[in-house]
Amino acid sequence: MDVLSSLADLAHRFDWRRPEVDDSDVLDIEDGRHPVVERLLPAGDQFVPNSVSLSAGDRQLLVVTGPNMAGKSTVLRQTALIALLAQAGSFVPARRARVGVVDRIFTRVGASDDLARGQSTFMVEMTETAGILTHATDRSLVVLDEIGRGTSTFDGVSIAWAVAEHLHDVIGCRALFATHYHELTELSVMRDRVFNVSVAVKEWNDEVVFLRRLVDGGANRSYGIQVGRLAGLPASVVGRAKEVLANLEATQLDPATAKPAIARSASAPAERVGQYDLFAAPPPPSEVEDALRRTEVDALSPLDALNLLYELKKKV
Repeated sequence: MDVLSSLADLAHRFDWRRPEVDDSDVLDIEDGRHPVVERLLPAGDQFVPNSVSLSAGDRQLLVVTGPNMAGKSTVLRQTALIALLAQAGSFVPARRARVGVVDRIFTRVGASDDLARGQSTFMVEMTETAGILTHATDRSLVVLDEIGRGTSTFDGVSIAWAVAEHLHDVIGCRALFATHYHELTELSVMRDRVFNVSVAVKEWNDEVVFLRRLVDGGANRSYGIQVGRLAGLPASVVGRAKEVLANLEATQLDPATAKPAIARSASAPAERVGQYDLFAAPPPPSEVEDALRRTEVDALSPLDALNLLYELKKKV
């Protein structure tokens, strides 16, 4: 009675609505809110509600992108909480909600470790992900927040990509997959039931304004440097980070070391050298590569070899 009366009191005071709970594969939430976060906002701040629509037969997996601090994790967690509250018999913090019953809710959020048992943060992340992929069914709700961030970029993207494909192709469950790997937005082109959503922001005078609004389409930036500035990083560090980012985004490599030209200043940019895109075909061979492939090394005299070397150096 205490639990039920408390839920009724919350519904009455904070405008929670009665959800429709059925045996469908639909999870459709209109203007959902996080029941805790909206109560803890500073005075004068207003919680921005968001709508989420999932269906195992149509809109099965949402890839959620957007900047740090924009509200991706809040959207993920409030969706899981609304499903849980609805199945517990409570009204929910939303304008409207239809919740097709789920057998279990699986989440992989946050960072933790178990060093005493020899498990790093990444190992814990992979162990939890393995548990989800082993036990989830097509009736489950899966909420994943940043898979593959504790290892190298290519390893991380590859793991995240494979996990998302497995959820879609093999398990077939409803899932929300938040990530900063923008490459994962390509899944929507390759899989019929994968859709991209992102948390909207506005840029103004090198400032980022978080709108907290979930919109269709993927993001292509994470604004991590701006978030670092807001957190209090020294101005010199923020400025240098912007220089490095500009070099990396321009795919500028140092020809002498084949590493990102992070040691160069803006006044002395590195010569541009092509960099392979993760999911694109490699660029065509250069003139130098073609010349080397055509060369019969064993047939060259020492003088011919020197002349060839001279010509190749001029091409470079």
